[in-house]
Amino acid sequence: MSAIAEKAAGNWGLIAGNGDFPFLVLEGARSRGIEMAVIAIREEASPALEQSARRFHWISLGELSRGIELLHQEGVKHAVMAGQVKHNKIFSSIRPDWRLAKLLFSLPTKNTDSLIGAVARVLEDEGIELVDSTKFLGPLISTAGVLTRRAPDESEAADIAYGRNVAQQIAGLDLGQTVVVRDRACVAIEAMEGTDETIERASRIAGGQRIAVIKVSKPRQDMRFDVPVIGLKTIETMKRCNVTALSIDAGRTLLFDRDELIRAADGAGIAIQAFAPEPVNAKAKS
Repeated sequence: MSAIAEKAAGNWGLIAGNGDFPFLVLEGARSRGIEMAVIAIREEASPALEQSARRFHWISLGELSRGIELLHQEGVKHAVMAGQVKHNKIFSSIRPDWRLAKLLFSLPTKNTDSLIGAVARVLEDEGIELVDSTKFLGPLISTAGVLTRRAPDESEAADIAYGRNVAQQIAGLDLGQTVVVRDRACVAIEAMEGTDETIERASRIAGGQRIAVIKVSKPRQDMRFDVPVIGLKTIETMKRCNVTALSIDAGRTLLFDRDELIRAADGAGIAIQAFAPEPVNAKAKS
């Protein structure tokens, strides 16, 4: 769709969580002539985001009704969710408004897909389409192949092959998307804590010995939310924790500051390889 057609299709909104993701979406949309209205989650989004948007509003994490009100006020018809909202916050002291409380009560499970998928349906009922979060970030999506100067060595490749099988099973259960492996043994599995904390925990368990990190997409990855992301901060964590190899899914993983990220990985001796995701109907490995 051309920029003119995109603007004609209706106003755009950004629902912003933490990290660089929201800034990159704003920049990508702006490169197509689109100025987005930003609804930023106070407990997560960077204060600097307020200086990056002409139409900007803060809401608290539990204020679903207020968020929808503001999207309508700004005439938003198409919205992008960008930036992490830590899943463990649903167990914190946030006070959900009546609409979010009703939604949470109605969910049989409160995993990521269930929770954010339900919010997406509420938005759709309000006439707001939640679109692919990578829509404006095509150049940052990983291509297949070895991305760094060196490929994984024989031992790392074996760890990756083992780890991808484990990670795909975990991702299929919507528990997490990252596993950490050493010598074909699973050292740590991501739950709600996020990738960096999983790596740090694995390093402690492995006693600082070298480890491999495997991050995958979900079998039926909804590109509107919870898309796998790797940024410079994660590479710095890997360097500190003696990670020597990283495996990701091609076509479904965002690499923020891609060129700088790959240079940093090369400098740290970390091999990065992107694999085509397994087909959903692929026969399960025994």
